[in-house]
Amino acid sequence: MLPTASEAETVAAPAEPADVVSPPDGGGEEPSSREQPRRATGHHKRSFMDRVDAYVSRLSTRNNFFHRLASLIWLPYAFHSGIRMKRLDRKTFTAVLPFRRFNRNWYNAMAGAALLGNAEVAGGMYVFGVVGGDFTVVCKNLEYRFLRPCFGPAVYRINPREDIEALAAKREEFDVTVDMDVVQSITKPGGKERRVGRATATFHVTPKLHQKSKGRRIR
Repeated sequence: MLPTASEAETVAAPAEPADVVSPPDGGGEEPSSREQPRRATGHHKRSFMDRVDAYVSRLSTRNNFFHRLASLIWLPYAFHSGIRMKRLDRKTFTAVLPFRRFNRNWYNAMAGAALLGNAEVAGGMYVFGVVGGDFTVVCKNLEYRFLRPCFGPAVYRINPREDIEALAAKREEFDVTVDMDVVQSITKPGGKERRVGRATATFHVTPKLHQKSKGRRIR
């Protein structure tokens, strides 16, 4: 028996297969945060000796007592010469070399070797005091011009050419040059300062972590 027209209309046509959605070119869904590669944070776990070194470095720049104590072990020439830093304000530093027997020559004037050698010490102390104990400071070049004999304590007035704090904030290697006017300190009332020399020193500053990454031994 044939179906009627109304019954024919109710017969459902076979369903067409659903369209298959292909993933977009180049990969599909983005990987989850656990699957994404992690960026290097640059964090380095310091050893016990690294922490001791940083602690001693901070102490050596705190005041003259700890500086002399550290100099007795690691910088004996600076200890015996008696040079010390003097801070006048936030950005002005001087180094004072006492007129003691260790620094004088045979005709009772400040020895040229003492003035020259302590110019490197004074400039290095200044740079190290600015950058802190996380850096090593090495002198690359030193020039000294003798102007006249020095018959009293010598004062090194230090002026950097670059912004040391800005360079140290980058945590990269850099060079810094400091100019120093060396004057004879006033020892008598009404006396007058005398410029006895000029010095220019260039220092290479390196982060200690950078040195350790290259396998260099710091101490």
